[in-house]
Amino acid sequence: MSTSSAGSGGRGSTGSSSAPAIGPRAFVATSEAIRSPMETSLKAWWVQSLALLGRQIRVFVRDVPTLAQSLLVPALSMIMFKVVLGDAIGKATGQDSAYGTVPLVILVGAMFGSIASATRLNNERRTGLLGRLYVLPINRAADLTSRLASDLVRILTTTLLLLAVGHLIGFRFTQGLGPAIGLVVVALAYGAAFGIMTLALAVNASPGAPIVPYLGMLSSLLMFFNSGFSPLSAYPEWLQPIVANQPMTPAIDLMRALAAGGPLTENLIKVAVWTVALLALSVYPALRGYRLAATAR
Repeated sequence: MSTSSAGSGGRGSTGSSSAPAIGPRAFVATSEAIRSPMETSLKAWWVQSLALLGRQIRVFVRDVPTLAQSLLVPALSMIMFKVVLGDAIGKATGQDSAYGTVPLVILVGAMFGSIASATRLNNERRTGLLGRLYVLPINRAADLTSRLASDLVRILTTTLLLLAVGHLIGFRFTQGLGPAIGLVVVALAYGAAFGIMTLALAVNASPGAPIVPYLGMLSSLLMFFNSGFSPLSAYPEWLQPIVANQPMTPAIDLMRALAAGGPLTENLIKVAVWTVALLALSVYPALRGYRLAATAR
C-alpha cells in the first residue's frame, strides 16, 4: 500500500505540475549550446551560404514587380534620359551624354534594388521566416551572407544589362578591358556599401517603420543632384560643393573616366572613402540588428 501510495503520489505530483515554459530567447540559447561544431565550420558556412543564395535568387526571379523594378525600369529610364536630355547635356559638356547617364542609372538601379531587398527582409521578419531560419541547425552567418551575395549578383546582372543597353545609345569602353572591369567593380562596391546600409536600417527599425519612403527620398535626391544628371557647373554655386562630394558624383565621374578616359585619382579616393565609411558605420549594426530581429518575438 505504501509503495502504491508513493507511486500514486509521485504520479499525481508529476501530473499536477507543469513544465516551465521556454521562451524564444531561451530556445535560441539552448540551440546555441547544443550546436554541432560542424555547423560553425567554414565548410558549413560556404555550402549553406550557397544553398541559401540559390533560395534568394529564386525568390528574386519569381517576384516579378521587384524584377521589373531592378532590371526594366533602369533600362527604360536610361533610354528616356538619353532621348529627353541627351542633346542638352552633350552640348554643355562636349561629351556624349551616355557617359554620364549610363553610370548614373547603374548606381540608381543598385540603390533601388537594395531598397526592394530591405522590404523583402522586413516582410520575412514580420512573417517569422527570419526567426525560423535562425533556429535551424545551420551556420549562423549563412543566411545573412546569402542575402549580401544575392545583392551582389543582382547588381552585377543589372550592371551588365545596362552596359549592353548603354552600348545602343552610344556608350563605349575606349580604355581597354582593365578599366572596363574596374567600372563594374566600382558599381559593385557602391552597391554593396549602400546595400549593407539599407540592411542595417531594415533590421534595426521597428517592423512597421517607414524606411522605404525615407530611403526612396534619399535615393531620389542623390539621383537628381549629381554630375551624371547634369554638369556640375549647371548647379547653383552654393550647391556645387555638396553635389561634387555626395557619394554618387565621384562614383559617376570615376566610371566615366574608366570608360572614356580622364583623371582617376581624386575620384577614386572619394569613392574609397565613402565606401569604407558606409561599411564602417553599417556592418556592426547590420550584424547585431539581424540577430535581434531573428530572435525577437
